[in-house]
Amino acid sequence: MRAVKKLLPVLWPILLVAPTAPSGAIRIYVGTYTDGESKGIYRLLLDPATGKVTPDGLPTETVSPSFLALSQDGMRLFAVNETGDSATDPAGGVTSFSVDPATGALALLGRVSSSGPAPCHLSLDRGDQHVLVANYWGGSVAVFPVQPDGRLGGATSFVRHTGENPTPRDPGPHAHAIQLDPSNRWALVTDLGLDKVFVYPYDAERGALAPVPRQVEMEKGAGPRHLAFDPDGKGVFVLNELNGTVVSFAFDPTDGSMVPLHSISTLAAGYKGKNSSAEVAVSPDGRFLYASNRGPDDIAIFEILRPSRRLRLAGHQATGGRHPRHFAIDPSGRFLVVANRDSDSIWVYRIDATTGLLAYASGPVSVPKPVCILMRKAGP
Repeated sequence: MRAVKKLLPVLWPILLVAPTAPSGAIRIYVGTYTDGESKGIYRLLLDPATGKVTPDGLPTETVSPSFLALSQDGMRLFAVNETGDSATDPAGGVTSFSVDPATGALALLGRVSSSGPAPCHLSLDRGDQHVLVANYWGGSVAVFPVQPDGRLGGATSFVRHTGENPTPRDPGPHAHAIQLDPSNRWALVTDLGLDKVFVYPYDAERGALAPVPRQVEMEKGAGPRHLAFDPDGKGVFVLNELNGTVVSFAFDPTDGSMVPLHSISTLAAGYKGKNSSAEVAVSPDGRFLYASNRGPDDIAIFEILRPSRRLRLAGHQATGGRHPRHFAIDPSGRFLVVANRDSDSIWVYRIDATTGLLAYASGPVSVPKPVCILMRKAGP
């Protein structure tokens, strides 16, 4: 692995000319941390016939693009720049890019302040009118309008969480993710430090978060990190980083209420080591849920039981590397792609449509410090 890492600066320039995309290919954008050898956002191509992944041109340089979001038409890509944790660098950034529809190449449009330190997550509202950002340090969230040229305007909404909580790590407000429900009426924010999910009424016309959100209490010390909606918009699954659980909720899009239904561990029976859970996703057909564990370095696989939305553990799949900080499921629901941060590697697994279980498809592909996977069908 050390030899591969040393070759990265040599290999990527050789790939200046991108390979021809196979029919039906999936384009993968990889967000990274740039405190080492990484240059920014890397592009890969996934061949759906074989599951093989190949590098796709040179990386797009930008500072620590640790989370990415793509517009519905695929023409704009947005990235947080996860900086800003000191008095001399008080805020991170949000950068926008245009996307070449033929090649997937990115061109810089502009960057704005994220309005807080260490932005670690962002999402787009329905219609791609606004970008919503979560700033980890200080626990704030902000909304930015997307202008006609794809650049971002000044913040239309900003809220900073307050409060104290004796969580085992990073006590106090720490917003870790912000995501709109499918109705586009509610912005859900997971706050790891406060052990809460904040449900903000969202005004899509003005890009505004209501100042007084509903607050959903999680178990003390749970550390809610990310969440995933059921495809029908009436259920939501919250992944807790610190205690390694997934909690399923009934979600009412008429009033934004969340009713807890079931909690289950993401860890295999008998596992006694350290762990911090990282990412959660629901398959496009709504049958299975996946969650990554940084400790055993695996993906927990659950069947979503209907109509209860309870979770049944189906198995675990090793990710092939260390610290699987993020993964994503391709739009067809056939492949799951994992970013292993501490082994600088991307692995691809094929999803069994009947059982939800994962089987090795390809990898590793070397990418330095990968921490976010974003996928879309290649081509215009």
